[in-house]
Amino acid sequence: MSENHLLNVGDDSSLGKVEIAPEVIEVIAGIAASEVEGVASMRGNFASGVAERLGGKKNHGKGIKVELSDEGIVIDIYVVMDFGISIPQTAQKIQDSTRQALKNMTALEIKEINVHIVGIQMEPTKEEEEQEEEEIPGV
Repeated sequence: MSENHLLNVGDDSSLGKVEIAPEVIEVIAGIAASEVEGVASMRGNFASGVAERLGGKKNHGKGIKVELSDEGIVIDIYVVMDFGISIPQTAQKIQDSTRQALKNMTALEIKEINVHIVGIQMEPTKEEEEQEEEEIPGV
């Protein structure tokens, strides 16, 4: 999802330099965005979804694209939101939360944080929940 460049953080000190991989930015942004109320899930690619369902580790960078350029860092966030929430307000909260988390943890300035709403999650009705429980063996 990201380029294979390392980002230099701060000035080189007498002890050496600090570099941050773009994958770290993806993970921080993914966790910050997924914790916002109204975000149902992050949208990843098909392969990451299958691996996660088959017992693989959770991909916290899922739904995040990081682009590094001379102008700065651009982050695209792809989310599925809960039905009934204010999309503009929730998108703003995602941007604010992501920017704050990245600033606190990496001291990097972000040029853009673009939020893409790729779906709406409906709350399952009681009948659907009961039907899902019946389909799961051993429950």
